Amino acid sequence: MIERTMHVKKNDVVVVIAGKDKGRTGKIIKVFPKSSRVLVEKVNIIKRHTRPSARNKQGGIVEKESPLAVSNVMLYCMKCTKPVRTVKKILEDSSKVRVCKKCGEPFDK
Repeated sequence: MIERTMHVKKNDVVVVIAGKDKGRTGKIIKVFPKSSRVLVEKVNIIKRHTRPSARNKQGGIVEKESPLAVSNVMLYCMKCTKPVRTVKKILEDSSKVRVCKKCGEPFDK
């Protein structure tokens, strides 16, 4: 598979813009660039029926996050307090930074 560039990174705060969890906010736990999916904290919860094992003595129903398509999330700007699109700007020290398209607040430090 082709590895794609993503508009979000690990530890970014995002808002879900489509699907059953539309409008929910969370932090990205893990990014899967090959499949264009992201794992968002406390969003897209599924129930997994597990057998007792060495790792999980009890077994039973376990709730965990499931990956979302990256196209269904947008970066959340703390200054604008809403989901925003981003632009890449080049600084004086020739480093690329993601910037909020509405207010110009940088996401990368």
